[in-house]
Amino acid sequence: MSTVPRLLLDGTSLSLADLAAVARHPRAEVRLDEGARKRMRRSRDWVDAVQRDGAPVVYGINTGFGSLASVPIDRQRLADLQRNLIQSHSAGTGDPLPIDVVRAAMLLRANTLAGGFSGIRPRVVETLLAMLDAGVTPWIPAQGSLGASGDLAPLSHLALVLSRAPEDDPADPGGRAYRYDPDRDAWDLMDGRLAMEGAGIERVVLEAKEGLALNNGTQISTALLALVLYDAGRLVRQADIAMAMSLEAMEGLRYPFLPELHERRPHPGQVATAENIRRLTEGSALLDRHLDRVQDAYSLRCHPQVMAGVRDMLGYLDGLIAIEMNATTDNPLIFPDNPVPLRALSGGNFHAQPVAFGADFLAIVLCEVGNIAERRIFRLSDKRLNGGLPSFLISNPGLESGLMIAQYTAAALVSENKALAHPASIDSIPSCENQEDHVSMAPIAARKARAILENVRKVVAIELFYAAQALDLRLQTERQRDSGVVPAALFGRGTLAAYDAVREVVAFLDRDRPLYPDIERLVERLAGDGLLEPVETAVGPLA
Repeated sequence: MSTVPRLLLDGTSLSLADLAAVARHPRAEVRLDEGARKRMRRSRDWVDAVQRDGAPVVYGINTGFGSLASVPIDRQRLADLQRNLIQSHSAGTGDPLPIDVVRAAMLLRANTLAGGFSGIRPRVVETLLAMLDAGVTPWIPAQGSLGASGDLAPLSHLALVLSRAPEDDPADPGGRAYRYDPDRDAWDLMDGRLAMEGAGIERVVLEAKEGLALNNGTQISTALLALVLYDAGRLVRQADIAMAMSLEAMEGLRYPFLPELHERRPHPGQVATAENIRRLTEGSALLDRHLDRVQDAYSLRCHPQVMAGVRDMLGYLDGLIAIEMNATTDNPLIFPDNPVPLRALSGGNFHAQPVAFGADFLAIVLCEVGNIAERRIFRLSDKRLNGGLPSFLISNPGLESGLMIAQYTAAALVSENKALAHPASIDSIPSCENQEDHVSMAPIAARKARAILENVRKVVAIELFYAAQALDLRLQTERQRDSGVVPAALFGRGTLAAYDAVREVVAFLDRDRPLYPDIERLVERLAGDGLLEPVETAVGPLA
């Protein structure tokens, strides 16, 4: 188990790296900053006064919700109002969201509430943080949010576990939750009440505004996008590594990556990609062997230009997600220092259109990472294009099929991505008696982006498989001339480290065998640090 992340939450400075660390460590320790606690108490004091006095009329505190905003609620029923909200809005369906996404959403929800503009008691946020610490993670169906009015259904499933009815009721629903068992390093799904009891966490009776503060926001959509973005940054570096191995395996040309060429079209992502390729292939004896070729195919020499758009879009999304992770996105917002009529402001910060656009943009650029990688896989498999290597990179083609069908798999994955890349953000559908007449579809966009990322990771894994196989075949040819040749004398510094990392989990294909275990092991290696860490140790951090 990695080092336990420890984080002080202040509502304004949560980083993407911190979010990923907490989301992916079942016993992360997160505490509420004292300044955040003071801000929360100030806005909560005003809500308590409204709850006590019954005036003024404030949406979500003493009114119904959505198109029922004009329906007044008796102040004796305000706790029932909040519990009813959470129960009625727990209406999701489909497979559950991954545990890391839910944990990220929990942290994001706590962070937005820590901003102090939501009128919620610190105790509620501290309960949420205690759940993170203890490894209690609500089971949340993935489908059911429109990405406006907040991610109402999925966040309600979260609040269903955290909260309880005002009166003790054995039949009061507590949702479902996973509880982490450190002895088995496993998550057990159970009734939410049992998960909370087993962790020693008391469920909260929600008071005025608190149910709405918990379920009204973009945190599910943002959690999905944020984790995909974090993983995309790693995957793009891994794709450069796979490409550098393929370039060497096909005895490509190095001059398309020289800095003076890219300085004439200095997109930051293009310049950074070319530099990565130069560093990864430094010392290679396989490049520039065939200068009479004049030019390599686009999938090799245009890699920096394609990745320019990818990397620069990731840079834009880094800024977008930094804002969204530290934003207050529920409604209404409480400003206790404003003049009395303006202390509760109803607006639309829950509308996730920026997140929806970001997720769709990310999906599109990730498709291209997979598309160009698949073209290199195809070239490596074709004896007419791979620089004299055998068909499908097997020594006895015909009797054996070698790596023929893994290219089909890559082709199927990139084709599936093209269907998934259709933008969700261009759609809208009215809801809630036409009060909520424009929505973002952000969670759909973000879930599609996650699916595309997982597919592209598989494609990059397959390229690594092909490239390592081709490099071994080059090595065999060299050894026919000089039996003492070793990989370090032939491969670049970075590609040698990558080749070794691949060979730790996948053996050379000397005869036909089932390929799926090899692909799965490489995908697992890409999901962790098994490739990046040794390569960056050899050449330094990649851009």
